[in-house]
Amino acid sequence: MVKKFIDKMRGVERDVIQAPEDADAPFYAAQAGEVAFFQAAYQQRLPVMLKGPTGCGKTRFLEHMAHKLDRPLVTVSCHEDLTSSDLVGRFLLQGEETVWQDGPLTKAVKEGAICYLDEIVEARTDTTVVIHPLTDHRRQLPLDKKGQIIDAHPDFMLVISYNPGYQTVLKDLKPSTKQRFVAYNFEYPSEEVERGIVGKEVGGMDGELLRKLVAAGRQGRNLKDHGLEEATSTRALVYGGQLMNAGMAPLDACRAALVAPLTDDPELAEALMEIVNAHFGETEAEPAG
Repeated sequence: MVKKFIDKMRGVERDVIQAPEDADAPFYAAQAGEVAFFQAAYQQRLPVMLKGPTGCGKTRFLEHMAHKLDRPLVTVSCHEDLTSSDLVGRFLLQGEETVWQDGPLTKAVKEGAICYLDEIVEARTDTTVVIHPLTDHRRQLPLDKKGQIIDAHPDFMLVISYNPGYQTVLKDLKPSTKQRFVAYNFEYPSEEVERGIVGKEVGGMDGELLRKLVAAGRQGRNLKDHGLEEATSTRALVYGGQLMNAGMAPLDACRAALVAPLTDDPELAEALMEIVNAHFGETEAEPAG
């Protein structure tokens, strides 16, 4: 039974991946079963949690899927000052009148959009509680200040993301919130796929430079558990490639994109640059462009 289900889901994913390319769709390179997973979750309107390190493609994946499913996407970047009113709405003074203004979550609930709460763990705990009624059979959003309860549009879907490796014991999602979602764990793509992603995003990059850039970034990730709080992201590799395409010397581009943003510690920075030097060598290749 389990094998039949897995085969069926893989078949769905192949159909999606092999579908004619949409030039307007945000570029995303499928890696494993994430496309089939999301399609199944959307079909059942299940709330989804995307877990994974910074810059591994969670947001791009969601943008890609929203386009494929032809649904509007409402994105909220969560932060520690985000209040429930910021999400659901508030009363505002306009002239001598007090009028209600819907927040992004309320608009998405009414319009049947996909609402994406990015880095949900950064929001205050009392703020995240407001999404609970949307994540079970009720699919409702209470507007306490208006004394109303909004039934979610049939096409509404709630998606959250966070980086579990970055959080502390004092800053994490409560189990009562986590268990309300189906989840998918994202990792950095394989080296071959990552080269394809960086090459596509940068465009026209010399093949040997591309190979060295990705190899250096991937090796630098080994320092994640030896002092670095964050590993070199795929996004950082794209930035490094873009700097090289703009005429910047490879070592300088790597220092600006792969080293300086990750650490202020001189020893860690030196260790990262040793990795970069090992791949690009003392004599640098001519930058593309």
